[in-house]
Amino acid sequence: MNKAQLVAEIQKSLGSDTSKAAAERALEAVLEGVKKGIKKDKSVQLIGFGTFSVTKRAARQGVNPQTGEKIKIKASKSVKFKAGAGLKASL
Repeated sequence: MNKAQLVAEIQKSLGSDTSKAAAERALEAVLEGVKKGIKKDKSVQLIGFGTFSVTKRAARQGVNPQTGEKIKIKASKSVKFKAGAGLKASL
């Protein structure tokens, strides 16, 4: 499912009086809320759905696949998602 299909599902769930633009704004609002929550609190927990959290990756050695040359990979941050019980049960 891509973003356009997700917007269509949101519009369908909200009812026929909801426009496609309103459904897209609702989706954007949720995504912005998750981004701000991760940035501020380092995690966002949606009961029944799952938890988004920030993880740290340590610096490490890697290999350039084209040349075989060893390279240094800097430490970085990443976002991790752990599915909740409700989401797992629906599969």
